[in-house]
Amino acid sequence: MPSDHAHTGAPARADAPPASSAPPAQPAPSAPAGSPAVAKGGHSRNGSQLSLELLVHGVGGTTPAEMLGDPHTTRVTGDSTAAVYRRKEDEDAEHRPADYADKPVPEAYCWSNLTSGNGSRALWLILLPFMVVNLAHWTRPAAGRRTAVRLHGLLVRLIGLSLTVLLTAATCEVALDLAAWQCAGAARCAEAHSWLGFMAVPGTGSGSGGWWSQPGRRLALAAVLPAAGITLLWWLSHRTWSAYESQPPLQPAVPEDDPDANGRPPLSLPGFWYGKRHVARLRAAHTAVGFLTIAAAVAAAAGRYDREPGGDVTLDVLGRLLAGLIATGVLCVLYVVCRRGRKEREADDRIDKLAVRVLPGASIAVAVLTVVHSAWSRPGWVSAGSLPGDETFGVLALLQGALVVVLGIVGLRLHLAGRVPRTALAGFASAGIATLACALGGVLSGGVSQRVGDWLDGSGSGGSGDGLIGGPPTVLTWQASIIPVLLAVVLLLVCWFAYRVWRDTGRMTDEVSAGYPRALPDESRSRRIAGAIARAGLTDEAPWLVATIALVTLLLGGIAQLGALLTGEVPSEAAEGAPGIVAGFADTVQTLGSWLIGLGFLLFLTWGRRAYRDASARRTIGILWDVGTFWPRSAHPFAPPCYAERAVPDLAWRMAMWTDEQPGRRLVISGHSQGSVLAAAAVWQLDPRTRRQIGLLTYGSPLERLYGRWFPAYFGPRQLAALHNGLDCWRNLWRLTDPIGGPVRPERADEPEQAPPEECRGVDRGPLLDPLAYGRTREQPLPEPILAHSDYQADPAFAQERSGLLTRLKSKSARTAGHEPPSGLPQQPRPAAPGAHERGDGQDAETEAEPASGPSAAEHGHRGPGRSSG
Repeated sequence: MPSDHAHTGAPARADAPPASSAPPAQPAPSAPAGSPAVAKGGHSRNGSQLSLELLVHGVGGTTPAEMLGDPHTTRVTGDSTAAVYRRKEDEDAEHRPADYADKPVPEAYCWSNLTSGNGSRALWLILLPFMVVNLAHWTRPAAGRRTAVRLHGLLVRLIGLSLTVLLTAATCEVALDLAAWQCAGAARCAEAHSWLGFMAVPGTGSGSGGWWSQPGRRLALAAVLPAAGITLLWWLSHRTWSAYESQPPLQPAVPEDDPDANGRPPLSLPGFWYGKRHVARLRAAHTAVGFLTIAAAVAAAAGRYDREPGGDVTLDVLGRLLAGLIATGVLCVLYVVCRRGRKEREADDRIDKLAVRVLPGASIAVAVLTVVHSAWSRPGWVSAGSLPGDETFGVLALLQGALVVVLGIVGLRLHLAGRVPRTALAGFASAGIATLACALGGVLSGGVSQRVGDWLDGSGSGGSGDGLIGGPPTVLTWQASIIPVLLAVVLLLVCWFAYRVWRDTGRMTDEVSAGYPRALPDESRSRRIAGAIARAGLTDEAPWLVATIALVTLLLGGIAQLGALLTGEVPSEAAEGAPGIVAGFADTVQTLGSWLIGLGFLLFLTWGRRAYRDASARRTIGILWDVGTFWPRSAHPFAPPCYAERAVPDLAWRMAMWTDEQPGRRLVISGHSQGSVLAAAAVWQLDPRTRRQIGLLTYGSPLERLYGRWFPAYFGPRQLAALHNGLDCWRNLWRLTDPIGGPVRPERADEPEQAPPEECRGVDRGPLLDPLAYGRTREQPLPEPILAHSDYQADPAFAQERSGLLTRLKSKSARTAGHEPPSGLPQQPRPAAPGAHERGDGQDAETEAEPASGPSAAEHGHRGPGRSSG
């Protein structure tokens, strides 16, 4: 049987260190309990020599019992949403330090309920476009002029604002245009839908000609639906803001570096995980623009009628005044959004009362006045055709396209100003992700409009004039028609990647068996292992998949806008008289697009309903939020909340309190997958002396492979090197078969580090052997599974690395015990002085501080699996 730590003979990824088939050396053994080094410390009696292993799970969540390997657990600190747990037998470990002389006290931090807790989490599905556009803010390149960084943040916030207007306009389209204006105003449609009878015009079978039959009053009543939608979004945002953004971070006490230094990694800034003020301002602005959009939709119809010959002059003047108030409100919203970005250099808990309280209230007042103005009696007013303002969707699409293009140019300039290796899409990542956010917003808005339009229209074809109503705006039909073409492109990409997996699997099959020199070759077994490696490697191709889909979406969206603008007709009518193949293609994509967008919307609602009732389905959705909501809400306040703004302070406070009680205590924080990202972010929040008491163990970690590539300003090589340099020791485990985790690769140090020492300079250990055994053996008579991203604890390397970290921390605490008095609760260092050189979004905006000067990284290189484990 081959060594447990022999590498497979399969070639590593192009960006991975070279593999080796030599078995790795064992780490230095732990110091035995009661060794002289420990005895000299003199702290064993009161538990100061205890060691703690703090486990942090990854995406999807897990239970404390599973993490601790014991069904009997107890909550140490925290609440039902996120808490730290221990086994029952370890509850009083501090009073029995002798029992833990040769082993750590295990604790588990469970945070899965932050993203998949109660049934209200299912409502977060409607916030998906907002979540994606928020990601676009954080994918900016790592360097650039302060003005360019500020412009980047501003452009993303404006795209986020346009999404709020888009989805509000879609709700207005359904309630005001399709239902109240078109269907209730058409005799045949009102008869087919009797529930609209009280609003129907007189003379129809179900129309009573009552008070609500006038178009303005129908619009006033229908405006309740979009207003309720905006109120729901405000409530969700405010509720989560109170629970997440308002969590206080560790307060600054002493500077970490000289005030004139270049700064620190952004995630170490005290205000990074504290967005209380920023989110409150954005929430007020987006709530206001939602109500102003409703007011504009109602005022446009009434204003057009009042301006016609014979219209009431008084109502016309009042309508123009209301239009001026709406325009003024929009300008105020733009000022609030553009004036100030995130403030990360300090925990800013001030509230802008004028913006937060006055702006939404004033916008609601304008909307109410507009509704009252519209509901005023106009006996001769009849609704015909579509509601005025249908061009809103086309204007929004053009505006979003222009903002995305400018965002791409700014991102490219930022990337060229300071290239970072392996940056995803060379600066275009923000533009690509923003395009996908706009596309998702278009699918939701177009889906609900098309679905409701088809339902109200009966057997007619939307926009063709042969149904009960005219249907949704023409531009929405064009946008739906591009969906089949986009899906065809995606299918071609899937086929290409499937071919890549098949090709790479065949190429690596023979090489895999070479990694198990003592086992008999088995082609089917080798092919399964090679297939797992090939599929895992597709993760590194994700940037180009996103880029292709975003580019095709942008081009097809431009074609749809142009077609709607030039023809004013739906695709099937616009293609009449064209060659048969063109007409057939237009009719096919229009029909398929209408059904696909409606089907997608129904599936979306079905998934949300199931998630509301089923905890397991809610946990599946939670996996999406685990990845997408790690970052604070910087671009859109209605995005799902940033769970890290609760989890990172939780972990930082737990580590600070543990190490503060006794200076000789040692702690290893052990993070898997997304848990490794939380662990790194929490360690960044600690002061330098506290970090030296902590070892970091990560496994299956996306820190460099995903976060380093997509978010280089926050997890780039410099930032990871600074984190490594600030810790006593850091080890990372990874596998070739893991589609998420990979090596960390801190950049090489330009000069020797003062700490960590030589044996801790290498962070990565891998690629680990997977599966642990190739075939059946005497010790393992059944085939070993391919573990991929899961169960790293099953590999002996995990226990070895954890033991090595604890041994190092233990020996260090024994040497320094009695020489370092307790310093009180470890505090977050103060940021650099205002005069220090900082790169970022300016005084109150996004900031990117360069890493501290001086030695910033461990000399990193893959020395093969035989290097010391530290």
